Amino acid sequence: MLDHLITHDDSLRMVPTDRDELIAAVARLHEELRALPHGNDPARARLLTRWIGIGQLSLGNHDEARAFLRQSLDLAAGLGNSRAVVATGLNLADAHRYSGDTQTADALYRSALNTARHQHPELVDFALQHTGKHLMECGDLVGALGYLQEAMRLRIAKRDAGLVESTQAAIFQVELLISQAGATAAPREVTSEWSSRWTSWLQARSSAGVPARWAEDFPALRDAARALAACQRVHPRHLRHQRDQSLPAELIDAMAEEAEKVIAANGYLHNGKWNAAVGDTATRFAGLVDLAAVVARSTGLEVEQPHAAVYIAYTEGQFLDFHVDDLGFGEANMILCLRHERSAGAARVSTTAFISGDGYLECALAPGDCVVFDGALTPHGRTPLSTGESVTLISFGFRARDQALRTVTNLPLVPAVATSA
Repeated sequence: MLDHLITHDDSLRMVPTDRDELIAAVARLHEELRALPHGNDPARARLLTRWIGIGQLSLGNHDEARAFLRQSLDLAAGLGNSRAVVATGLNLADAHRYSGDTQTADALYRSALNTARHQHPELVDFALQHTGKHLMECGDLVGALGYLQEAMRLRIAKRDAGLVESTQAAIFQVELLISQAGATAAPREVTSEWSSRWTSWLQARSSAGVPARWAEDFPALRDAARALAACQRVHPRHLRHQRDQSLPAELIDAMAEEAEKVIAANGYLHNGKWNAAVGDTATRFAGLVDLAAVVARSTGLEVEQPHAAVYIAYTEGQFLDFHVDDLGFGEANMILCLRHERSAGAARVSTTAFISGDGYLECALAPGDCVVFDGALTPHGRTPLSTGESVTLISFGFRARDQALRTVTNLPLVPAVATSA
């Protein structure tokens, strides 16, 4: 609709080729949207609101862009158009990134990428490209290069010269920044592909959904779990409210209420649970509480304040299978429990579970409790929720201050799969 009126500047952000023409074109889309009978053509309304949002974003009108792109995303979800959910989610993430809201942008990019990987592989290269540029602007040059290199491989396979040229420009920009910073780029093996291969290997051998099988499963995991544990910069630490640390109860309650609202309004299913981008209450909490100090005191690792956060909610029957996070989420993760409700007679409650070098570790988190760990190198998940049980959490990602690179020279490769002779 507006492709011919939009290009990219030297920083790889969208700008008009002709500002006056783009303003006029966006106005025409507005007119068409207003002329639609209310609720009669949601598919057309979705398309129009998306392109109005993209046009406003290119014009620098970030508030308007976010409003229209959120409307388009809601329409796409309501229509069950998961392909449009991915594409519009990336646009909305761009709108938050352009306006400086990197936390919300990060959650939206990762949601879009995860959905693309599982449902729309033809969109994975687009999600990687957008996420790579986001990481570049956040200063995670190693992570950005990994995403963009993966996007390049996919786009070369597509044989689309325009897409290849776009990704090459982004890679050139990142490599220039790396050169200027004197950094060393991590090889391709330590990107999301590394995490995905490990997750697939783990899930083929055990499941957080079947705790009764853990004892018989563990021997097949022992050596691999110990290899991962040897590289962890943070080992799992269960910090109990009041005993190990104390966080303001009123802020935890406020986040629990915000999480309930945003999950109901904008939540998305991911790996069997509900996720949602955090809002102002969580941002205020992270600004008032020195979470980096909590991580440092409990683990000895000095980290920056959290660069990413996402709300997570589970209801009865849901669980999260064992996995490792993308390396870009950081060297330390904190899962903070906001609310945990259960039936009085439940024989078992859901726990956050880890595979350690010595077996399985379960943490039953009460409100105010948190667990700190290295999510990229610690297999983790959640056991199934019982009847009447619900859990609301917030997950924060932290980067270490010393920025030691994770490379194939210090990270274990996925174990080879044994084959019969």
